[in-house]
Amino acid sequence: MKSLVALSLSVAVSLTACASGDQAPVQQAPQHDIQTTLTEIVHRVRETTLVPAVVVSVHKGASSWHVVSGGRALDDKTAPTVDDHFRVGSITKTMVATVALQLVEEGKIGLDDAVSEYLPDTPNGQNITIRELLDMRSGLFSYTEDEDFNRTLDDDPGHVWDPEDLAELGESSKPYFKPNKGYRYTNTNTVVLALILQKITAEDIGTLLRTRVFQPLQLRQTSFPGPDDVSLQSPFVHGYLYGTNSQARISPVLPPAQARAAKLGLIRPDDVTALNPSWIWSAGAVISTASDLAIYAKALVQGTLLHDKNLQELRVASAHSTDPENPAAVPAYGLGLMAFGPLYGHDGAIPGYQSFMGYDPATDTTIIVLCDMRDGPTGVRPANEIAKEIYGALQPQ
Repeated sequence: MKSLVALSLSVAVSLTACASGDQAPVQQAPQHDIQTTLTEIVHRVRETTLVPAVVVSVHKGASSWHVVSGGRALDDKTAPTVDDHFRVGSITKTMVATVALQLVEEGKIGLDDAVSEYLPDTPNGQNITIRELLDMRSGLFSYTEDEDFNRTLDDDPGHVWDPEDLAELGESSKPYFKPNKGYRYTNTNTVVLALILQKITAEDIGTLLRTRVFQPLQLRQTSFPGPDDVSLQSPFVHGYLYGTNSQARISPVLPPAQARAAKLGLIRPDDVTALNPSWIWSAGAVISTASDLAIYAKALVQGTLLHDKNLQELRVASAHSTDPENPAAVPAYGLGLMAFGPLYGHDGAIPGYQSFMGYDPATDTTIIVLCDMRDGPTGVRPANEIAKEIYGALQPQ
């Protein structure tokens, strides 16, 4: 829900650092040593962030490593697997963006088309383009930062949200800036984009994702839930949240007394697995597994779902720094794709779940990290922290 610049700062710094420096010939650590190292990373970060469960899937060339830690629920010590289902949050955005680019290929929409061509009632829509929605440069306010919205998430977790209402909530608030005059990660962009895709195709976004992304890649364990569906396919991992959404809107860091109590086990996080995902809709409602995401991450970056190689090259090249004054310190973003140094993909953070998906085409490395908590008591995003350390551990010594 917060800006991904804030969520991913430490990841971007570390991964960029991993990509530079001495290029002298070096050797990869033995397979057993890598497995041991990755396991140590996962257990250590899980302990420091208090995340109940972690699933990691790493692939480099023909080699693969998997690490799981924790149980499927606080009161269920059954270890999850790479085939357990999680809500993957904003990784969904890459999928919606892929559908948009497919429609660009088909000549049904243009990147520089105005939003008002498809949604005439959008405030200032004549000055906002499809490209700016995809690049997070529209200036539209993120409805998930609204105080009343977060209060409703806390008080009525089963509330069914209408996508048009989500868009209106974002559009009716003061914009962050004029279109294309800055960068601001906002869920409103992807909700508006999905409404446009639905209007163009006369199909709902769930159908578009299923027929254009999930089925072509045979992602059989990946789905987009309907507005009344709060379930996850079995097996699944429960999601947890310390504090409230209203608190997290202001800061993901727990007050010192609560943080100490959490570390001592005096308080438990709330189970928010059944929070109705209609609140995030096209910006983050997809459910998937580490196994499916490993397939998807590579296909996403290699352009498997796009026929136009030039369009795929444009997509990857469009990932520009979100802070021009300090480009190495933050992830890049463009056309629905994030770049964490050499890793392309996205992360996700919603109440109960935090995810990281990245693929490095230069080394054929895929890193998937799924956690069942968005923030540790200190505000650390566990999946991003684990991914950062794993990528560093995979570098030749």
